[in-house]
Amino acid sequence: MTIAESTQTRLVLQSGGATLSLDKSAKQAELQRKGFLWKPKPMTEPLANVSEITVDAGVDRASGVEICNTMIVFRNGMAWAFGANDRAEAQENAKLMRNFLGLH
Repeated sequence: MTIAESTQTRLVLQSGGATLSLDKSAKQAELQRKGFLWKPKPMTEPLANVSEITVDAGVDRASGVEICNTMIVFRNGMAWAFGANDRAEAQENAKLMRNFLGLH
């Protein structure tokens, strides 16, 4: 995970081919993923709809490797998974997002 931008009004995180932007000025969250041959349309949601930030962990059955994501859960039941290299990174991402949004 890379912190591309961190100000009072904007937090931009990058992980692999995904970029997550939380923008208080625009009052929206945006998740942009890189496509293989094309650039997919970014997903956007109002920041006011974010209900919680959690860490989701699962184990890949074939390799036995733990896979962790930071989950951005919205009031309408939708959720975005923001990838992480390990559990510690997913927890750090969640902490940054919660602090930025004032969720505790």
